[in-house]
Amino acid sequence: METTSDTVRQEMESIIPILEKVQEASLQMRALGDQQKKDILYTLATLVKENNVNIIEENQKDLVRMADSDPKKDRLLLNHDRIQGLVESINQVAKLPDPTQQVISILKKENGLTVQKITSPLGVVGLIYESRPNVTIDVAALCIRSGNAGVMRGGSDAYHSNKYLVSLIHQALEKNGVNKDAFALLPTNRKFVKEMLEADQYIDIIIPRGSQELIDFVRANSTVPTIETGAGVCHTFVSASADLNKAADIVVNAKVSRPSVCNALDTILVDRSVAAQFLPMIMDGMNEYQVQIYADDSAYEILEKHDFPRIKRAQPEDFGREFLDYKCSVKVVNDMDEALAHIRKFSSKHSEAIISEDSKQCENFLQTVDAAAVFANASTRFTDGAEFGLGAEIGISTQKLHARGPFALEKLTTEKWVVRGDGQVRW
Repeated sequence: METTSDTVRQEMESIIPILEKVQEASLQMRALGDQQKKDILYTLATLVKENNVNIIEENQKDLVRMADSDPKKDRLLLNHDRIQGLVESINQVAKLPDPTQQVISILKKENGLTVQKITSPLGVVGLIYESRPNVTIDVAALCIRSGNAGVMRGGSDAYHSNKYLVSLIHQALEKNGVNKDAFALLPTNRKFVKEMLEADQYIDIIIPRGSQELIDFVRANSTVPTIETGAGVCHTFVSASADLNKAADIVVNAKVSRPSVCNALDTILVDRSVAAQFLPMIMDGMNEYQVQIYADDSAYEILEKHDFPRIKRAQPEDFGREFLDYKCSVKVVNDMDEALAHIRKFSSKHSEAIISEDSKQCENFLQTVDAAAVFANASTRFTDGAEFGLGAEIGISTQKLHARGPFALEKLTTEKWVVRGDGQVRW
């Protein structure tokens, strides 16, 4: 239940006063030293761990409002294991090297000027996201380590979870003598979204994380520079030379291990020469999780013959579709060229995989497929900042400028030229 102060915040006329405070506090964040940033993060990790029960209680207030059938419910859930994962993630980020004040290049000119290019915080990072309260902590940890302030606009479905987590972030900042205004959770009222997207005077970059609809809206309406953490339409191609036992394990894992996340498998492409043997091999694993399969005509005939209980004939819209649920599409292809053509047409350029024992074929796939992450003989579920040694992540960027792949600590900085002289002038 919202308090009176929450209601007042929801009914405010403008978020500009909040943004002004964040921008002012960002100056202190920018000046923090390496150890100060670490201390804030270790404090935050301790607070999250000590308030495990309280976090779950607040999260339950959000969970009871969402239908069990909604695939976003898994992303909304915070349980003891996931909270412990947040604690470990915060500590891992704290141990990463400070990405700021790193000298990229240095030039000593004949006139005595010293010219350096160094890394510098972006400033104020804005995030718009849905159903993922863990993102609140991940973003704060990455921003603190990189000396950035943060403006977060979470969805109404995670309101109580986000509000409590931000209170812990504020406590961690204050315990270390830092202005808590450096991080703000904006009201969930949709009328403020456009104001946020046009606040280029106060916000340096905006990162949308959520549905394709959200990402498209932000891209179309933001005057603030935007980095897309795109939807994941992920394919796995099982080639004629694949080890089919290995392939079955990988495909099932990529689909069922956590279907509500962006690196989960959406479409299986299988070479015609092995389709009749391979598709029955995934039936037990898919059955265990009651996966619904949308199959093209060839795959439908094979699965129907083996009495797979949850098959539908695929429609054109079932390819290029991010399911975010226990659902996937299957297409039988004649060869790798057809698989590559399908991926080019339907990929969101997130994560794509090939299962093959032909090393040349694997290398061809890895070199030619245009995606943020490409895999040979491994599950697309590994596309993740922590798995790639980057600590936590804000999301997976599917664009090509500034950041691509896991958008993590190293990409929360920009460059600054620092010139030191002793009276030099130029005519």
